[in-house]
Amino acid sequence: MTMPRYFLSGRLKMGFLRINTESIPPSISRHLQHKAMTHFGCLPTAVAAATATIVLIGCAVGPNFRPPEAPVTRSYTATALPEKTAVAPGTGGASQRFIPGQDIPGEWWTLFHSEALDRLIRQALADSPTLALAQARILEAQENRRAQFGALFPSVDANVSASRQKTSGAPFGQPDTTNGAFTLINASVNVSYTFDLFGATRRQLEALESQIEFQQFQLEGAHLTLTSTIVVTAVKEASLRSQIRATREIAALQEEQLAVVERRLELGGVSLPDVLAQRTQLAQTRTTLPPLERDLEQTRHQLAVLVGKLPGEAVLPEFDLDGLRLPEELPVSLPSSLVRQRPDIRAAEALLHAASARVGVATAKLYPQITLTGGFGSMAATAGSLFDGASTIWNLGAGLLQPLFHGGTLSAQQRAAVAAYDQAVAQYRETVLGSFQTVADVLRALEADARTLKAQAETEAIAGESLDLTRKQFQLGAINYLTLLNAQRQYQEARIDIIRALAVRFADTAALFQALGGGWWNRNPQDKTAAWTAKE
Repeated sequence: MTMPRYFLSGRLKMGFLRINTESIPPSISRHLQHKAMTHFGCLPTAVAAATATIVLIGCAVGPNFRPPEAPVTRSYTATALPEKTAVAPGTGGASQRFIPGQDIPGEWWTLFHSEALDRLIRQALADSPTLALAQARILEAQENRRAQFGALFPSVDANVSASRQKTSGAPFGQPDTTNGAFTLINASVNVSYTFDLFGATRRQLEALESQIEFQQFQLEGAHLTLTSTIVVTAVKEASLRSQIRATREIAALQEEQLAVVERRLELGGVSLPDVLAQRTQLAQTRTTLPPLERDLEQTRHQLAVLVGKLPGEAVLPEFDLDGLRLPEELPVSLPSSLVRQRPDIRAAEALLHAASARVGVATAKLYPQITLTGGFGSMAATAGSLFDGASTIWNLGAGLLQPLFHGGTLSAQQRAAVAAYDQAVAQYRETVLGSFQTVADVLRALEADARTLKAQAETEAIAGESLDLTRKQFQLGAINYLTLLNAQRQYQEARIDIIRALAVRFADTAALFQALGGGWWNRNPQDKTAAWTAKE
């Protein structure tokens, strides 16, 4: 991964300004040298040409930002991914195929084929305070840039004042002289303009523009986080419902078994410890229900808040694993494309750009500043004579400010800006590395999830067959009651585990779309959160 090189296009050294003029066409360069020799003949040719260049076209000192290059790698993982994942028949966990280079749809959650989920996400996108907050931050950044943009133009102010005065002759060496009171009316227009010769204002605008871009990608990140969180939360709700249903079915079977054992106790076929053991097993199964029901209610509360509703007022659909379908084709973006797709990487790049521009701002403070001022108006003792020719006043002025000694403040500020830029470089690299790790982790997780679900399905099938056989053997008196209890426990655990494994596979599938950027570049331009993305 190649990072932008740090380069200052101008610097102050030994009292002379050095400007890079290699990019100026030869004809213009010769013309500038001629002008320089005419107007600045006492200066060396190179310095004079540089000075004339500044006067005519100005320059922007500091580094010229170039976006970092994408990492040179062909794969997210050290070993190749399988063409498709394992399949677990009878669980709803179909085989999934990894398709390198396939683009991601802007509304990726529709691949789960749940109308209820799609409606809920659209409601969240319309009402979420998280997105409203991100959009307001974009507007704030845009207005800050507009405010700074005015610094490129002259400032014009109108001033009207009236005062009643009485003066003494003491300042003029005549302390005994007293002047009468008089009225003074002043109406004028004042103009002031500071030339942006070294690009301080333009670099500041560049930094503010990067802040807008940062906030825009923050919005995209919030959009992606919101949609993926809703999908994962809906999957969690579906998993909890299935676990509750499975636990209740298991409890019902255990209740039937308890009735059988109690009848056998009355007939002397089993002992009291066998009955107590069955009652304990049933009680343990029932104790798992309240935590599951609590988690289900809290999950529903979380969904309500995600869509911008109060938990007590939200009308939410109920999600079940049977109502969701795993996407069978999983797009895997090329590694070279990931840095342009993930909102967090693009946001880190925008911060890097802003830090680069601030180096230019700090550098420009080392250079001279030229300011022009002017004013035109009228000053009179009465309003009627305010605009007479004799009352006209005007002024013109020019100022040159060259920093000479500030106790090392300006150079320290420039070094601090360079250090901040280096921090942004490190932060960008850290973000890229973390993003590639996330994608690699999710890809491997999906592969492992499929194998886990397949193994759990096989375990559940074996446990079910074992329980049926054990129950028949117990009824015939061929085995003791502890063997039956053990078979019941194994089947209960297998059923709950397969539900959890399927839910994890759904959640990791959603995590893959999130890790690859969520397809924000393919969303409908009518979407208010994607309207800005046409700008690249």
